[in-house]
Amino acid sequence: MDFTRKARFVAGGHLTDPPASITYSSVVARDSVRIMFMIAALNDLSVLVADVGNAYLNAPCREKIWFTAGKEFGSIAGTKIVLVRALYGLKTSGAAWRAHISGNMRELGFEPSDANPDVWMRAATKLDGFKYYEYVLIYVDDILALGEHPEKVMISLSEIYRLKKDKKTGKAYAPPERYLGANIGQYDLPDSQKAWYMSSNDYAKEAVKTVEQKLSEIGKQL
Repeated sequence: MDFTRKARFVAGGHLTDPPASITYSSVVARDSVRIMFMIAALNDLSVLVADVGNAYLNAPCREKIWFTAGKEFGSIAGTKIVLVRALYGLKTSGAAWRAHISGNMRELGFEPSDANPDVWMRAATKLDGFKYYEYVLIYVDDILALGEHPEKVMISLSEIYRLKKDKKTGKAYAPPERYLGANIGQYDLPDSQKAWYMSSNDYAKEAVKTVEQKLSEIGKQL
């Protein structure tokens, strides 16, 4: 431990009252995630996950907001400052970020699914001539990509955004072990084919641990 600490300048979104039309932001449905893992298994597609760092700050601010710089701004304290980026804390930042990454997904040739607008798809062809769709699922800043070579999609995204690197491996994207709080993995079927699974194992263990801790505080046990 090197005692490094992270600070983030945030906005007091509770002080603004923007219209609902610029605050709503959807995310990929969990059922869609399960279906995509089934599609990956049926079509022998690889799966990778990534996390966009400081995602909101990539998007322009959707509100017209200014504030007076405080003493933390040093020599420019007292200056009137206009926000140009979707700071964390603003009610519109989630929607601004979604609009921003949606525009870039379209630039990469992806289109949103009719059934779920946060499932992005692009027609592709495998080396053996098999035609299929590449998919990208987006849950705020959590990215899941499926394809014969999903690393190509991740490389394209990494040229636009800063993808967080895993502290242990140093990699910005990798096969999923967790996604949206669930344990992710593969297992072999009796016919030697591979299937994906989503499990709440870690979530259940943590829930039991919390209950046991609460009970021990009052002299009881589970």
